[in-house]
Amino acid sequence: MLDLKLIRQNPDQVAAALAKRSGDYANSLSELQALDSEQRGLEGVRSQLQARSNEIGKAVGMKIKGGADPKGDEVKALRGEGNQVKKELAELEPQEKELKAKIQDILLTLPNLPNDTTPEGKDEEENVEVRRWGDDLIPQGDELLAHYELGEKLGIMNFERSVKIAQSRFVTLIGAGAALERALIQFMLNRHTKSGYTEILPPILVNSASLTGSGQLPKFAEDSFKCADDDLWLTPTAEVPLTNLHRSEILTEDQLPINYCAYTPCFRREAGSYGRDTRGLIRLHQFNKVEMFKFVHPDTSFDELEALTKDAEDILQQLKLPYRVLALCTGDIGFSATKTYDLEVWLPSANRYREISSCSNCVDFQARRADIRFKTPGQKGTQFVHTLNGSGLAIGRTMAAILENYQQPNGGVKVPEVLQPYMGREFL
Repeated sequence: MLDLKLIRQNPDQVAAALAKRSGDYANSLSELQALDSEQRGLEGVRSQLQARSNEIGKAVGMKIKGGADPKGDEVKALRGEGNQVKKELAELEPQEKELKAKIQDILLTLPNLPNDTTPEGKDEEENVEVRRWGDDLIPQGDELLAHYELGEKLGIMNFERSVKIAQSRFVTLIGAGAALERALIQFMLNRHTKSGYTEILPPILVNSASLTGSGQLPKFAEDSFKCADDDLWLTPTAEVPLTNLHRSEILTEDQLPINYCAYTPCFRREAGSYGRDTRGLIRLHQFNKVEMFKFVHPDTSFDELEALTKDAEDILQQLKLPYRVLALCTGDIGFSATKTYDLEVWLPSANRYREISSCSNCVDFQARRADIRFKTPGQKGTQFVHTLNGSGLAIGRTMAAILENYQQPNGGVKVPEVLQPYMGREFL
């Protein structure tokens, strides 16, 4: 959530930053400023009325102390005025409450401001490639199969029976396919915990407050699965429960940074994506992911973003999967992010790179929504922490990349060397 004080003091700066994003926020910003001005006006009136109420209370006490008749006309007149003031204050309270709720509702719909180092651009076509790795590992040949063709041919994944169980865009992994998924999860968690991340196994049902705190609500409600009879949703990403582990808490400066990693199933409706990636593991309603998350000091958050991205890259490098890193432009960064790097892995069947990880710095945007602060010893007040998140990695897309990049001329698939101890085999 944006800082209302920043909007109030630097409206042109905020408007210019939001204009760099996709979407039009000018009307929302104007409405917000008008409501804020009205609310501050009411606040001023309330302050004056409260001050007058206090004056009347003191005056009544002084009159009585000075010998005035408590039931006399002079005291009665003051008390009558006091009652009128209290009535006016009571009438102001619901008006202020309504205005504050409207202001909050608009603030929740405004995205984070892009950082100055985020490339300016309209959409994904204007993202900037930062680096590539593993060009020499890209497999060559005209007979390369897509991962879903390989999976079905090897008998390790089945989509048709998943439709019978659920609906389209689900997969059932079988035998070595299930083992490969499990091996990838364990490999990623082991790597991240050795690098200083604390492993978390959070609930995968989350409440509305958690989704709001992390930035999924209200914007992405239609893309999430909600339980019918409870205020619970299937989590779209472990970023949601990890953000909210410290919701409404005040940490101490020496606790920072806090690095978490978590494996969870993730659930998304993929609203608006119908017709895209209808086959295979790229865009499912249910998928597994290992997430990295950081609570950090504001002074270090952009250095932490580079480190987080390197941690995601290291997984791909250990798996020997060719990839590239993109700096997302202002028109393509996510709702909560101020700066994002996307990692895209090479998929031979598509003859292109496809996203496999998104690593973002959200600065104080999520912390302000979830009220997560820290206190520095010897200093008054508190500051909002900065939060960062990144896929480390999306398991299904990693499996797709392994199947396609490690396929053999005989129709088999070699298991990446780092996964062989987990799998107990060299080939699928």
